[in-house]
Amino acid sequence: MNVCSDFPRHGLRFLLLAAVLLINAHAARADWPQFRGPLGDGHVTAAGDSTTLGLPLTWSETENVTWKTPIPLRGWSTPVVLGGQVWLTTADPAGHDFYAIGVDAETGKIVHNLKVFHCDAPEPLGNPVNCYAAPSPAVEPGRVYVHFGSYGTACLDTATGKTIWERTDLPCRHYRGPGSSIILFENLLILTMDGVDMQYVAALDKMTGKTVWKTDRTTKWTDLDSTGQPIKEGDMRKAYTTPCVAMVGVQPQLFSPGAKAAYSYDARTGKELWKITYTGYSNASSPIFDHGLAFLHSGHDINELCAIRPDGTGDVTKTHITWKAKLPATRTPSPLLVGDLLYAVSESGKLFCLEAKTGQQVWAQPIGGTFVASPVYADGRIYFFNQQGNTTVIRPGRACEILARNKLADGFNASPAVGGKAFFLRTKDALYRIETK
Repeated sequence: MNVCSDFPRHGLRFLLLAAVLLINAHAARADWPQFRGPLGDGHVTAAGDSTTLGLPLTWSETENVTWKTPIPLRGWSTPVVLGGQVWLTTADPAGHDFYAIGVDAETGKIVHNLKVFHCDAPEPLGNPVNCYAAPSPAVEPGRVYVHFGSYGTACLDTATGKTIWERTDLPCRHYRGPGSSIILFENLLILTMDGVDMQYVAALDKMTGKTVWKTDRTTKWTDLDSTGQPIKEGDMRKAYTTPCVAMVGVQPQLFSPGAKAAYSYDARTGKELWKITYTGYSNASSPIFDHGLAFLHSGHDINELCAIRPDGTGDVTKTHITWKAKLPATRTPSPLLVGDLLYAVSESGKLFCLEAKTGQQVWAQPIGGTFVASPVYADGRIYFFNQQGNTTVIRPGRACEILARNKLADGFNASPAVGGKAFFLRTKDALYRIETK
């Protein structure tokens, strides 16, 4: 059960859920099954779990590197880790061929290099920022799920590499390439398709690939030109976010930001529960949930970090936004919550620390470089990875205490993964296993 969680700070109704999630988190501690980890929040272990894993504080090209494996072609997807395997996706830069790569976690040897899809006429990316293999896979025992947006979604056998099922009939004009990752919830594989032509969320039966539900966004667009066509070919209608699921009472809510609006759906049925509206678009940051609040970024334009109470219905823009904080250019890296403090890094390298319950800024500190990867929290430390190959490690708290600065040869567009006592770090050209020697 992979969910973002609200642990028992708000009454007895959360105690049972918290116990279940803590058990699941302990069982999955050695694994990184999807984007942002086992709970979808960037934490290696569950909230309140003080277990120390022994992850390294420092590394370089010559320190604490167990292996380094060149990865062919191009991809920004986060690696996923399970059962001694690391899976990631890649594609040729022209977007014709799409691959799933399985790596032996102990040796770094590429065990599977599988061409999953081919496209004769891919849509040009439109800019050099994205690539054709940006969405991250998801993995569970015996199966890995790979997703390339409208170019295809597939389930593969992790032992043989054989295709169990595939879908190429979920349309969306990405315009600047796909970006939203898939997530697993109960029997469902949930996809987000926010393109310039259509915007929807869908859930597939993870065993068969058949559609269980599909829900269109209900955004009211105001971007038509004098001819009645969307300006900039609909560029302001797209988004790249990956949702998360949280239990609100007894209901699993799927928090799913899109362009111009963020939504909550019933994760099991796809029914829209509530939404808020904003002016942002092209947002790629994933939401998180804790303290009874959903935290999310609104995206490009007047980028705001918003905290929303999840107990409303319909349009709750005027009634359920607890606070909003304007944070420049924080639309891509996801926020991270540790205790009562919320951390968000901008694309230009400024790190913000806010009070989670009020949105009040505690401190702000430039940490250098440019960022698209999301941070992780482990062993009482937060790790931030930039596009220049640098990792800044801080101790969470009411002052910015930098513990280490690490450097690898190439930069990070992919977010990190953790397995056991090791980081699995994907740079632009290679996959590393980093652990204390």
